[in-house]
Amino acid sequence: MNPLTSPLLTDPPPPGPDLAVTDTEVTVLVALAQARGARSIAVGSGRTPAALAGADAITRAWQAAGGVVAATTTWPETAASWLCQARHFADAPADVWVMTGPEVGWAQVARRLLWSTSWRPDRTLATAAIGRPATLALVGARQLRGLTGADANGATWTVTDDGGLTVTGPGPGPGRSR
Repeated sequence: MNPLTSPLLTDPPPPGPDLAVTDTEVTVLVALAQARGARSIAVGSGRTPAALAGADAITRAWQAAGGVVAATTTWPETAASWLCQARHFADAPADVWVMTGPEVGWAQVARRLLWSTSWRPDRTLATAAIGRPATLALVGARQLRGLTGADANGATWTVTDDGGLTVTGPGPGPGRSR
């Protein structure tokens, strides 16, 4: 495993698409959190319209299922260090962290989380906006072992020990890596 040499991307790419979170993603994320025995979650997102709407949908669905939202955190696509947002998110008294994009801001805050907090990817769920190989590569997929999420179509994905993705459920087919 190559350790991060910096908490920040040295040459961030231009912002990608602002992907909307689907109702199916939200349903699967709630089910994944419940399967982990979570009672409380922390929800983190970028500040774009789609990210904020996705975070709101996740928050409302979790509360409707009887869960507690311990904290919500938003982060910008560009910032000086993302340290405040990372600490607020990681310090939330939550059983599970849930994250959504967009990709560049998420990658920056994820790098800061790995560098500066006790955040653990294996206790984190994420949306399809994050589960793309190119997005995970912005952080270093091997740094994100155990990160699990939902695709827009309801498939689940998990970052493996070697930094690959295992996908199960609808879509690419059970157990196929991508």
